[in-house]
Amino acid sequence: MGLLHDCARSITSYHEETEREVRALRADPTDAKAAVEAFAARRAAMPTSKSFIGTEMPLFALPDHDEAGVIHRFLRREGYPGEFPFTQCAYERQYLIEEGAEQGEEPTRMFAGLGLAEDTNERFHLLAANQRSHRLSTAFDGVTLYGMDADAEGVLGKVGEGGVSISTVEDMERLYQGFDLTAPSTSVSMTINGPAPILMAQFIVAAARREWARAAALKPNGSAGRLDPEEKRRILLDCAAKLRGTVQADILKEVQAQNETLFPLEPSLRLLGDMVDWCADNAPRWYPVSISGYHIAEAGADPVEQLAFTLGNGLYYADAFRRRGMDLEKVVPRFSFFFQFDYDLESAVIGRVARRAWAIAMRRHFGLGDRAARLKFHAQTSGRSLTEQGLLNNITRTALQVFLALANYANSAHSNSYDEAITTPTAEAALIASQTQALLLEETGMFRHTMGLFTTGPGLSLLTDRVEEGVARIWEEMDRVGGVIEAVETRYVRGRIQDSFYKRAQQAHAGERRLVGVNCYRNEEEARPRVELSRTSKERQRLQADRTRAFKAANSEAAEVALRRLADAAERDADNVFAELLDAVEVCSLGQITGTLQESWGRFRAMV
Repeated sequence: MGLLHDCARSITSYHEETEREVRALRADPTDAKAAVEAFAARRAAMPTSKSFIGTEMPLFALPDHDEAGVIHRFLRREGYPGEFPFTQCAYERQYLIEEGAEQGEEPTRMFAGLGLAEDTNERFHLLAANQRSHRLSTAFDGVTLYGMDADAEGVLGKVGEGGVSISTVEDMERLYQGFDLTAPSTSVSMTINGPAPILMAQFIVAAARREWARAAALKPNGSAGRLDPEEKRRILLDCAAKLRGTVQADILKEVQAQNETLFPLEPSLRLLGDMVDWCADNAPRWYPVSISGYHIAEAGADPVEQLAFTLGNGLYYADAFRRRGMDLEKVVPRFSFFFQFDYDLESAVIGRVARRAWAIAMRRHFGLGDRAARLKFHAQTSGRSLTEQGLLNNITRTALQVFLALANYANSAHSNSYDEAITTPTAEAALIASQTQALLLEETGMFRHTMGLFTTGPGLSLLTDRVEEGVARIWEEMDRVGGVIEAVETRYVRGRIQDSFYKRAQQAHAGERRLVGVNCYRNEEEARPRVELSRTSKERQRLQADRTRAFKAANSEAAEVALRRLADAAERDADNVFAELLDAVEVCSLGQITGTLQESWGRFRAMV
């Protein structure tokens, strides 16, 4: 049997072991008494907080259990806050806001990307204006997602549409202008996969270029050119060590659901491994892979399938990196996950199931400690649930979904804008979406005074168990197919996703799945919504293409040398291609680098 079978079995055996321990504890009065007393002491020692009107509550509410077996089962299945198996939350005081303290960073991370770099930069400053910390999440246009430049033949009309256009390191500098990328309060997320290592290299170099300029200015008659290569490398590594954030880079999700894949799967996995390896050594605060279920769910998967496929991909990455010889105790804690929250019943336990299943698999199959077992995830409300009919109902839909994400103690969250059913969000709609989270986190008292209000109860515990069992069944099926890669090649994953998409559509069409304003509570006199469409003008698109051409012309000779070195590294299995990218992006565009790697490795072709 394979990896997924073993991990599914580890969950089953964990719960069987728990029940044996419960029986043994009940049979031993001395141990039972000690367990009850220890739990009572932990509950009594919990610090307290007062609500706005003065009600005193523990910072985390533990149940009033006084029977040893029940207590032991609770601790094995739910656990203390921030402790194994992390069912309730990853950290003890996750949302409790303390003014002036680093702990309590708000989870709001709004997704933005439109037009040229300076357009998205303006949106970033708007969204970050009232936040304690700068948590920037970046959407890229389709041209960038496919590793192409803004001046490529035939793409001009798509430049800056649906995301920001980034072709060069100079674009990356403009994108985050005005933000201190190395500050502890700044965190950047980039949702991109096929060309993710190239964009990540651009980001690191963009941060370093600011410091190179400062260092050069301190030299007599200084300029960046006066820094020798060793000085530049030292400054770059110092910057990398301070950077916080995430790049998605999940190539398995692309071949399962989204299709933005540049290279064949094997070299794609190698390039991902090179980036993760480099970041583990040099960027310890960065998450170099965000394993995404969001796009799997948006393609049609139900919540159980989203969890099974996403966690399965994470298990595959861990196993692949172990086979590569990487230190999993250092690498796996830098994994992050990304889940969609819709309002299917099962969405109420997505975070709970993900944390517990991952924790058990990491400890029992991989033998890793709590840092690797602690799953962290970003949440986003459901884009597919947004409707054009009854457009303003989308505000309520998003509020309900982000509430579920926060009740699952997401480590960061994006709430969709109500107008995304029609266009890239307008500034007004994006602010409403952002303030939806602020209303829940700061205006209400449901999260800021005490944790755990929504994480226990018999119904929630039962649903957690049922969804976890469903995840394990899918893992067993995938293992019988041959594992994660084989489930992709045989279209097992895509087949299930397509079946679930069709089932959901049929339910909506038949009225079984009720959609307010669409198939029930319709306003037949409702006029078509008048929403300002977000579009990038032809003049702006031409400006971006001209900038890209100018960059290439200014660096043509150096680019030729850098691309030759990159191709040589790609041909040698022992070389770390990501390390070579850090030099290449200074003088080469995204499209030049992508083309060079495709010449060495070929292009991705569907396996079936």
